[in-house]
Amino acid sequence: MASVIQMFRLAQASACLALLPAAPVQSACTDDAMIVFDGSGSMAEMGFNMIDEPRIFEAQRALRDVMPRVAPHRKIGLIVYGPKLEGAPQACAGVDLRFGPRPDATVPVLEAIDALEPEGNTALTEAVAMAAKVLNFRDKPGTIVLVTDGKETCGGAPCALARQLFAEGEALTVHVIGYKVRSEHFHWPGERSEGEETTVSAAQCLATQTGGEYVSAETVDDLVQAMNRMLGCNVLF
Repeated sequence: MASVIQMFRLAQASACLALLPAAPVQSACTDDAMIVFDGSGSMAEMGFNMIDEPRIFEAQRALRDVMPRVAPHRKIGLIVYGPKLEGAPQACAGVDLRFGPRPDATVPVLEAIDALEPEGNTALTEAVAMAAKVLNFRDKPGTIVLVTDGKETCGGAPCALARQLFAEGEALTVHVIGYKVRSEHFHWPGERSEGEETTVSAAQCLATQTGGEYVSAETVDDLVQAMNRMLGCNVLF
């Protein structure tokens, strides 16, 4: 009788486990990663569309929380897009490879992001393409985490790039965090109900095409949780 009861309990436990949502798949820590960070002018916006503090300040706080946790466990590099590079003639010439994947990149990442003064346009497609090239995506697995507050404004085609990365890559995963992404129309507080002006980044297809995750983040905590999950290499937080 005891064995029958034990078998019944085991069956119940198995049924309960089957109902639990699957944990998100995380890349191995052997895979190098690149953070592609939005430094365009809109990261400094505030005062409308429920933006009460410049996005850059919140993103800086989130990275100060995340980097000491994840950087000891994998090599991480950084690309910033937005501010025009010195001497560049075009407004969209602002894709800056700060450094490739390196061990324990906490200090260089935080120094670069804390010193960032957002300006310029959003060349996110070119920035992700550069990150993929740095990761040698055709020959080995890699992870890209794109942080963006909006759409491509430099003529790039993120969905076409996503198809290319999937077709030609060894095993490249692109995660996208859309941080306080807003619609085309600006609204002062009180003009619309909260949340109506939020939207999804056009870069979402970069995640869906490559098996990555897209997250719409509205708070620093949202950013921290998403980056921990995307960069954390199965480290428990």
